[in-house]
Amino acid sequence: MFTTAFAKSKSNANSIPTDLVTAVDTLKKELNAVILAHYYQEGDIQDVADYIGDSLGLSQKAADTDADVIVFAGVHFMAETAKILNPNKLVLLPDLDAGCSLAEGCPPKEFAEFRAKYPDHLVISYINCTAEIKAMSDIICTSSNAVKIVNQIPEDQPIIFAPDRNLGRYVMQQTGRDLVLWEGSCIVHETFSEKAIVQLKTTHPEAEIIAHPECEEPVLRHANYIGSTTSLLKYSQESDQSEFIVATEPGIIHQMEKATPNKTFIPAPAMNNCACNECPYMRLNTLEKLYLAMKHRQPEVMLSEDIRIRALKPIQRMLEMS
Repeated sequence: MFTTAFAKSKSNANSIPTDLVTAVDTLKKELNAVILAHYYQEGDIQDVADYIGDSLGLSQKAADTDADVIVFAGVHFMAETAKILNPNKLVLLPDLDAGCSLAEGCPPKEFAEFRAKYPDHLVISYINCTAEIKAMSDIICTSSNAVKIVNQIPEDQPIIFAPDRNLGRYVMQQTGRDLVLWEGSCIVHETFSEKAIVQLKTTHPEAEIIAHPECEEPVLRHANYIGSTTSLLKYSQESDQSEFIVATEPGIIHQMEKATPNKTFIPAPAMNNCACNECPYMRLNTLEKLYLAMKHRQPEVMLSEDIRIRALKPIQRMLEMS
């Protein structure tokens, strides 16, 4: 278990102790490290990151970095992707238990059996999957580029789309293609309550509902705009509206509020008024764990070279097609 290196300020849960920030910055220079953070990380991690983005942007940044050490403030499949692209670099993940329900819900053995049923199908896998699943795929995609990639595939080529059925259904609607879907879903995006969102809309009639395509179809039907996390952030900045109900992991709201502090952002409610709209995996990472990972050069993300090489090709195809 990690131990807390510094005490967080008790006066403000969102503040960052100056000594911890300084320590992270010092280690970053000593290691020639880059800190990559997903939008769903807690705000204090986002504030020390060198780059904040969605899965596509993070993959592109990992592919281009000249740092010796990549500190990935995200979840395991994201750090694996960085390692696939940078086999000779040290890739650190603050908490190795920071997984993903989509990745865990698509075991390699079961997926191999599923894929064998459709031998003539091209496999497009959402980046939210393990390196083993990537190694069995033809092309990787993200929520930012899934529609664009599918539109580049010849219409007579049948496609398996895994592991997110909700993103897959959205892609089917946008492209008119008939995809064979693996029945996986994100535990966060499937918890948003359509009823609660409609009720929230009645008390905020001017608010626009913006949603991630991983959400269930009943929620997406009410959305004024659907897009990836980066797309949602950009839309909220460019829209003339001043109030938004945000149907994705609420970590993105930190960047939305920083970009447009004059606007109001309301997290979409989950069922039963629980805090299930926060990703339990993303929240395993803390600033203290990030500091300790850099200090001790661990936990390190490792991959077998065979898996890495086979997983690299579909990621490269994604980057080329994006």
